[in-house]
Amino acid sequence: MTDHRNPFEGVTDFFSELARIRSVGVHGGAERGAEPSARTHASAWVPTIDILARGDDLVIRIELAGVEPEDVDLGFGHGMLTVSGTRRPGPSDDSAEFLVRERFYGAFRRAITLPEGTDADQISAEFDDGLVEVTVRNGVRDAGGTRIALADTSRGRTSRPVRREG
Repeated sequence: MTDHRNPFEGVTDFFSELARIRSVGVHGGAERGAEPSARTHASAWVPTIDILARGDDLVIRIELAGVEPEDVDLGFGHGMLTVSGTRRPGPSDDSAEFLVRERFYGAFRRAITLPEGTDADQISAEFDDGLVEVTVRNGVRDAGGTRIALADTSRGRTSRPVRREG
């Protein structure tokens, strides 16, 4: 069986999230204190991550404050680590009116490309008080990439001429 990797996996989610962020910036959020009611997979909130090297191991920390461990799914396939799940809203406080609401609830998904040649048996994960730490054993290694030469076709020009309107 051949391993067919989708090079665009995660790109759709990325651009959908950029469009959502732009829309919120241009048009403002939902009504005062309210979260949009219809958040889809593509417009779900995106948890923040840190990626670091600990010796030869690659470590990925995913911040999931307010998410229960049973609501987190980790998957690995086609060179991608996928973290998805749901952050459920806490108890409702009907007597309060939110003045600012920046925390999102609902579905989330994050896809991270792991180094080429990573096997599932190299990956372990722990959940500790809202922080998921994924370790890829021996994940820090020289990828052996090739530098691509960049041809300069500008012929000495440093800028394009400016046209003046008549």
